[in-house]
Amino acid sequence: MKNTIDTWVVVSRFFLAGIFLYGGIPKLFNLDNFSRVVGAYGLLPDQLVNSFALILPLFEIITAIGLVMGRRWSLMSTLFLYALFIFVLSYGILIGLDIDCGCFSTGDPEHEAFSGLRAALYRDIVFLIPLFFLFWVSRKTVQQL
Repeated sequence: MKNTIDTWVVVSRFFLAGIFLYGGIPKLFNLDNFSRVVGAYGLLPDQLVNSFALILPLFEIITAIGLVMGRRWSLMSTLFLYALFIFVLSYGILIGLDIDCGCFSTGDPEHEAFSGLRAALYRDIVFLIPLFFLFWVSRKTVQQL
């Protein structure tokens, strides 16, 4: 049983790390487009959009590295990122934005339709499952110490 749980811990950590690398690295290589996507949400003042568009993918990549290395802080970092993503996507849906979610690709901000935000929101909620599993396992590990 312990080997099965250990296997799922590794799978969950690498799965989440892969998501953050897959999302973060392309954004860094196309900061102009990602800045436009960030700005399209209208949540930040124009002066902060470019800085945020740089900081977010770097934070995603650092979180991915922490997950691969099994660092406990990376679980909180992952939770913070998913809370941010879920909030922003929910906001976009609530106000009826018709934009690219900016999650993985940094293409044309008008590329994705409104339903793309919903799909991204549902996907991010599902991605919470391996994260909560990792929190559960780490809680049990801390209790045993």
